[in-house]
Amino acid sequence: MRERDADAADHGSAKAAQQVDVVVIGAGQAGLSSAYHLRRTGFEPDRDFVVLDHSPRPGGAWQFRWPTLTYGKVHGMHALPGMELTGADPSRPSSEVIGTYFDTYERTFDLQVRRPVDVRAVREGEAGRLLVETSAGNWSTRALINATGTWDRPFWPRYPGQETFRGRQVHTAQYSGPQEFAGQRVIVVGGGASGTQHLMEIAPYAAATSWVTRRPPVFRDEPFDENIGRAAVALVEERVRMGLPPRSVVSVTGLPLNDAIRQALEDGILDRLPMFDRITPDGVEWDDGRRVDADVILWATGFRAAIDHLAPLRLRAPGGGIRMEGTRVTADPRLHLVGYGPSASTIGANRAGRAAVRDIRQLLARDPVEVAA
Repeated sequence: MRERDADAADHGSAKAAQQVDVVVIGAGQAGLSSAYHLRRTGFEPDRDFVVLDHSPRPGGAWQFRWPTLTYGKVHGMHALPGMELTGADPSRPSSEVIGTYFDTYERTFDLQVRRPVDVRAVREGEAGRLLVETSAGNWSTRALINATGTWDRPFWPRYPGQETFRGRQVHTAQYSGPQEFAGQRVIVVGGGASGTQHLMEIAPYAAATSWVTRRPPVFRDEPFDENIGRAAVALVEERVRMGLPPRSVVSVTGLPLNDAIRQALEDGILDRLPMFDRITPDGVEWDDGRRVDADVILWATGFRAAIDHLAPLRLRAPGGGIRMEGTRVTADPRLHLVGYGPSASTIGANRAGRAAVRDIRQLLARDPVEVAA
């Protein structure tokens, strides 16, 4: 009896769902690019497609960045399609600059983003459609563009003794600026751009800083040109094609060796230590007997793709990732992941949005029976 009731409830929710051709989940760079290209090719917002965003306001993940990350410190922010970002004050927080830009963009192109909307699950619907279950009701869609990024899934590594540490452990996602570390001994873990930025900001305030990374950092002295970018994206793309979890693009390209980095290297701020073997109540230790005492461990260890809501579709390959061709999920051509893997950059997200829409237009032009295949 309970099983029949559950089936009836599911059937009822599918019947009550609003029907559209395309649902876009996420209104960061990749989601807005996708919505722009949908609109530009004849899809009408709130009739043919809908954009759902769980953030409280425009700006994607940028709205949550720490105040000291000014627009002038942002590496490679690429303008959204159809509207340049010009005249921005480099001394203003990037969260304000880009939040205002995204807000203007949404209004200019009348994208009608719905927020805050939490997408709880995407599952198989009826008649070859996908059912998108959310906090604001359900949508039945012929195709889906997932642009949820990574900000909501900070990655916390696990090390022996971690639970015994008497100090504070913080992730980049919780970082609010260097002042909170004044007079403290801080270990920053992570070899990406966030780790180096945190170190350079915190060092003047902290009693002591240490930098720990799994691999020796690679600093890139030559300009980041199109050839280097293409080669880096190709390496990340190969992993997702094989169904492996994507690596970050910066793990392939290395870190830009600018004047600030050079000065930090000269000052010893970026004097890197290999990864420790354990965490103690008072700090960290290595098997060779070395130890560093600390009041704070700051995990600048990156993020993972926020795609738990896609779990009912069972998309993961044996390698742990989602096998893809371009932006299209190989196992389900109705579904595109943009801002994922090789398109997890601002310029990559723009291109991915355009490619996904082009593919979806071709998909929707076919017989509906093919959509369900």
